[in-house]
Amino acid sequence: MRMYDLIKKKRDGNILSTEEINFFVDNYTNGNIPDYQMSALLMAIFLNKMDKKETLDLTSAMINSGDTVDLSSIKGIKVDKHSTGGVGDTTTLILGPMVAACDVPFVKMSGRGLGHTGGTLDKLESISNFRVALSKEEFINNANKINISICSQTANITPADKKFYALRDVTATVENLSLIASSIMSKKLAIKSDAIVLDVKVGSGAFMKSIDDSINLAKEMVEIGCGYGRETVAVVTNMDEPLGNAIGNALEVKEAIATLKGDGPEDLYELCLVLGSKLLVLAKRVSTEKEGRNLLIEVVNSGKAYSKLIELVKYQDGDISSIENPHLLPTAKYIIEVKSSKEGYVKALNAEEVGKCALILGAGRETLDSELDLAAGIVLNKKVDDKVFMGDVLAYIHSNDLEKVKIAEERLKELYIIGEKNPISKKLIYEEISSSGIQHL
Repeated sequence: MRMYDLIKKKRDGNILSTEEINFFVDNYTNGNIPDYQMSALLMAIFLNKMDKKETLDLTSAMINSGDTVDLSSIKGIKVDKHSTGGVGDTTTLILGPMVAACDVPFVKMSGRGLGHTGGTLDKLESISNFRVALSKEEFINNANKINISICSQTANITPADKKFYALRDVTATVENLSLIASSIMSKKLAIKSDAIVLDVKVGSGAFMKSIDDSINLAKEMVEIGCGYGRETVAVVTNMDEPLGNAIGNALEVKEAIATLKGDGPEDLYELCLVLGSKLLVLAKRVSTEKEGRNLLIEVVNSGKAYSKLIELVKYQDGDISSIENPHLLPTAKYIIEVKSSKEGYVKALNAEEVGKCALILGAGRETLDSELDLAAGIVLNKKVDDKVFMGDVLAYIHSNDLEKVKIAEERLKELYIIGEKNPISKKLIYEEISSSGIQHL
């Protein structure tokens, strides 16, 4: 088998066999195929697309390129959740304890933030001594003992995807549904949970900017998950403005704590209830999403979900005193009010640009080597559809650097579009995609 023949075959719009896909994935991962030939094949795939079987075969080959994590020794039906990335997306820190408090094992290997999107591991590491690197044995034992385990990926999970993504990033071949879906799902499926809920973001702060593109990506990922024998459901959710109010690592942990105590932002809590109720149904803990929702509300109101967060922190060597007293979490030297010079309603608040403001403050990474300021970030006081009077505080900037504050403040003021009330209220959740089709929510 020759790489030249595969490039020509895909260039001419033909279907690659399972053996051919395994060949190029294995040999490129092992360094036997040069970048220039792999780039040519990626461009042929980008232009001529892949069918469902090719996409599933590509996902399978990437999974098999490295280690997988067998979770069969964890009691019960194991569930996982994945978000395609956004701004202020703190759901894992809230959803995980809520689901675990309902006696369903929630197991997740998470990543770090890059650019305007935050990473779950960075947020957790704003808790003093919290350990994100767990052995497989610790990961499994914690899930069995307290129904929740969240850690970093092992170095050898889907090494093919790491190489492929680095090449796609510099060859203008990122925006292809099969390549995106197989990249995301290979990492999810290498961790052998039983059921997955996908939170597919759409809007200014998301990778996918249009509803149609998000639905198509969700369909592709659900087909891969179900084709691989895992129960998979996707929900398309709004990322035109940040989720919740806090953007920044320690700030988002504080917001997660408040939400688990029943005092968090309405949109963030609602999304956790929607995603969580679907996970409880997939785990067969409840028969209907309504039952699941009621159970999740009950564990929040009773304090069980908050207690589960404390258990998670304790079992991963974190300082639980900073959960019990959130003021012990990293705190910025300066908290600056951003005030409105207009009156009206917030019409729009571009999530990506707000994320970039937080990035300026040090809450995110420009590159993987960038150093984070765990205390830095933004807390929104006004969001889309809120009434604003002259002089109202729109947001609070948290920073340890006044020069950075000046830049972020000017940009934030420009991002708040204030005028007449929007004729249609913002929507949080658009669609659900499952093996049975698309449901408008």
